[in-house]
Amino acid sequence: MLYQDVSIYHTNDKGRGVFAETDIDADTLIEIAPVIVMNATDRLHLDKTLLHDYIFEWAPNGQKQCCMALGYVPIYNHAYEANCEYFMHYEEQTISIKTVRAIACGEELTINYNGDWDDQKKVWFETT
Repeated sequence: MLYQDVSIYHTNDKGRGVFAETDIDADTLIEIAPVIVMNATDRLHLDKTLLHDYIFEWAPNGQKQCCMALGYVPIYNHAYEANCEYFMHYEEQTISIKTVRAIACGEELTINYNGDWDDQKKVWFETT
């Protein structure tokens, strides 16, 4: 399921991103995307590829796994005070994206890669 009024465009400094085509209300479900779950051994291989930047930690019951989300999910860029947040649904093997505030037409939709929409901890690509 994908909200009909979002599109992918190139940004000035982050590659591609997801943008609103209309005004979007707070608490709007933007996307529910299936994921492909991989084990810790697969993760070691993925970490040596470009896909490293697009996978999510996937740890139901403390398991050390990762997943590749399908749909637009890998294209949402990071922001420390994101306007969307993501939720992992382990049993359904999906990730959903929901707005945390109203979003204006033309605005980029962002998620915080730390998991909480306003978590200020430095992410991996800013610590190296």
